[in-house]
Amino acid sequence: MNLTAAYIHTQLIPYCATANNIFVGYSGGIDSHVLLHLLSRVPELKSKIIAVYIHHGLQAEADAWAIHGQKTAQVLAVKFQIIHVNAQAKSGESPEAAARNARYQAFKKILSDNDLLLFAQHRDDQLETVLLQLFRGAGLKGLSGMPVMINFALGQLIRPLLDISRQQIECYAQQNTLQWIEDPSNQDRQFDRNYLRHEIIPLLEQRWPSLDKTVARTAQHCADAQALLSTSAKQKMQLLFDTEKQCLAITALLEHDQLTQQSIIREWLDYLGARMPTQKVLAAIMQDILLARIDANPVVVHDGYSVHRYRDELHLVPVGNKPDLNQVLVWDSQHEFLDLPDNGVLQIKTAQQGIARHIWRQGVIQIKYRQGGEKMTLPKRSGQHSLKKLYQEAGIAPWQRDVLPLIYIDGKLAAIANTWVSAEFYRHNETCIQLIWQRNTDAYLS
Repeated sequence: MNLTAAYIHTQLIPYCATANNIFVGYSGGIDSHVLLHLLSRVPELKSKIIAVYIHHGLQAEADAWAIHGQKTAQVLAVKFQIIHVNAQAKSGESPEAAARNARYQAFKKILSDNDLLLFAQHRDDQLETVLLQLFRGAGLKGLSGMPVMINFALGQLIRPLLDISRQQIECYAQQNTLQWIEDPSNQDRQFDRNYLRHEIIPLLEQRWPSLDKTVARTAQHCADAQALLSTSAKQKMQLLFDTEKQCLAITALLEHDQLTQQSIIREWLDYLGARMPTQKVLAAIMQDILLARIDANPVVVHDGYSVHRYRDELHLVPVGNKPDLNQVLVWDSQHEFLDLPDNGVLQIKTAQQGIARHIWRQGVIQIKYRQGGEKMTLPKRSGQHSLKKLYQEAGIAPWQRDVLPLIYIDGKLAAIANTWVSAEFYRHNETCIQLIWQRNTDAYLS
């Protein structure tokens, strides 16, 4: 097949009719430059195209590359955007993984409904990906390589060059006298992908010249098999899944055989946005958590999350920044919103029951966190109740309890997040305010 604007347009026709924006991951390298050049030659798409350069801040040339991208976009008459990210690797994280994760998070934030994100990965990239997964002992999902299209954030991620070879891309760039950037890190053999690309694959292709095509075909076979297994596991997972708590029912999970349990856990992790677990992590979840005593609290750490058991529930908790539990925040009662550092947003709305509006407007509102010993009297219940007892009754998991915001009015505990209102402040059949807590999805709360 010939690499032309018409070819690219054909690849995108199933997706671009309803697209509002078409973001193009643009590094300035030959692959993304060729993709952007091709797209700029499709009149039907040109007004929607936005080239996005992710500035990792890891190389001295990064500023110059951003300028190059801006000039290229001007020449091609398409929009351009620069996004700065923190790509420093965390403990136990490789530099490649840190940069990739930072990129993906940045792209997720800019996509709105029906937006498309295009990457310029090609068939040789697919070959490298599948071989790397093979050497790492991946299963069917890993050996499926990169899909042409996946749902991504609020939009879709598409790789329209995935059936095109590196040689075709290089020929197109030369024929159109394109000027691209050569990233020196692509020659560094200490990175697995570069070592594979420069040292191993050339030797394999001497013996098997069509290696990229045959491996791509194998990847598709694996993807087809994975799709069948995934559909079955997903159906089983949905029967065990609590959509409100985002957790799995452990007793029901254990009724399945071990292989099915593993498949269900993988589908659950994938659904919640976590990467596929290693065999070691999966074994730890099944052995240390599923088979633990019901009152135990084992934890398995995986991909920036921790997997917990609470009662008969399996939870995935993002490990983010916890709020300062000693802070005291003052909420101006004339304002409807209050940002909670590292803990989301508190909001009020008018309701027929809750805290009386006149009490709210006239009081001094403070937000605190549990320090221990707090008690509350609830409407239609006698006596005072400790917060610990209320949390246990409501099935609030231990890791969630400390970050529940406590709302004080004139120094008295009036409400706990959007869950309880003190009997002293509760009213009904009059103008009241109702609290809404929009949780921070990146915080230490599932």
